[in-house]
Order: sequence, then C-alpha cells, then structure tokens
Amino acid sequence: MKKQILSLILCSLCTASNVFAAPTMQGTTGNIDTPSADVLRPGQYHLGWYHLNEENTVVFGANLMRRIEMSVRQQKKQDKKNVQVNLKYALREEGVFTPGLAVGIDDIGDVRDRSVYVVTSKGLPWGVRVHAGVGSGRYDGAFAAVEKRLMPKTAVGRFPDTSVFIERIDHKMNYGLRVSLSPGFKADVGLRDGKSFVGLTYNYY
Repeated sequence: MKKQILSLILCSLCTASNVFAAPTMQGTTGNIDTPSADVLRPGQYHLGWYHLNEENTVVFGANLMRRIEMSVRQQKKQDKKNVQVNLKYALREEGVFTPGLAVGIDDIGDVRDRSVYVVTSKGLPWGVRVHAGVGSGRYDGAFAAVEKRLMPKTAVGRFPDTSVFIERIDHKMNYGLRVSLSPGFKADVGLRDGKSFVGLTYNYY
C-alpha cells in the first residue's frame, strides 16, 4: 500500500507540468494571467484565443532554443490593435523534489507595459501545483497562483480532465476553470479582475 501511494505521488509530481500547461492571456506558458516556470520544449508550440470585456486576444508561443520560449500576443478592441513579444528562460527545470525556476520579460517593445519577472513552480501531491514570483510593470511586486486538478481518475489531457486556478497579480484576484477537451486542446472560463472571460487553447507536444 505504501509503495502504491509513493508511486502515485511521484507520478503526480512528474506529470504536473504536462497536465496543466497552456498559454496565459499574455501568451507565455502559465495560468490565467501569471506565468509559470515552464517553457515550451524543442518542437513544441501553443496557440490561444481569449475574449474579455469586448477584447479579443490571440496568442502564439514556440520554443526558440533550448530552455527559451518566445511568445506573441495580439490584442484587438474595436478597431485598435496592439502586438507584444515576450521571452522566458528556464534557469532550472522542475524535478520530482526541486521546483522549476524561470526569468522572463513581457512586452519587450514596451507597446503597453514592459515587465520583467522571476517565477518558481512546483507540483505537489494530489494534483496540486503552486507558482510564486516577483516582477515589475504589470506584476507590481509579488504574484502567486495555485492550480488543482479536480478529477484525478480521469485520463490526463482528455475530457473531462478539469483544473481550477486561483491567482493574485497586481493586487487583484483571478479565478479560472480549465477543461481538457482532447489531448492538447483546452477550454478556459473564469473571472479576471472581476470580469468574465472565455478562451480556447491548443498545445502541440
């Protein structure tokens, strides 16, 4: 029995980053609006679409080189568009007993608000994963996020595999639900700064 429990814990720790990985509204791999320490690996990419408060946001991210992820975000509201480019570098990949660590910069061209950050992520037993970091610009100091897989007996990455997210960024709270519709394809719904949003994302692994 003890061996089975240990195996379950180790399995959940090793697969956590693959279970929850998806692009944020900013384009980088992470949660709702906060980044994680994960980066896309060689040959991987992600796509995403979000609708929030009459704004439509399209994001794309890809592995630039080992441990480096580049993402692009285009936001459109009525006839106004803006495009930002982000970079993230994994200083240390997450292990079974050690957290992942990454540094990044959002909006390199300072289209809206250039922001630099450092973030750490760690998977815990029973489908829980935590993230914490500090940053400038839109982060305005410390930020944090917790994600929890709600249906541990479902097939990972397949419907109705579902995760809930709670995060704090820029002194505001966000809440979200992420449902895997098929391997790599997810639907997001929730509240960002008190306003509802919906999103569709796809990760190619």
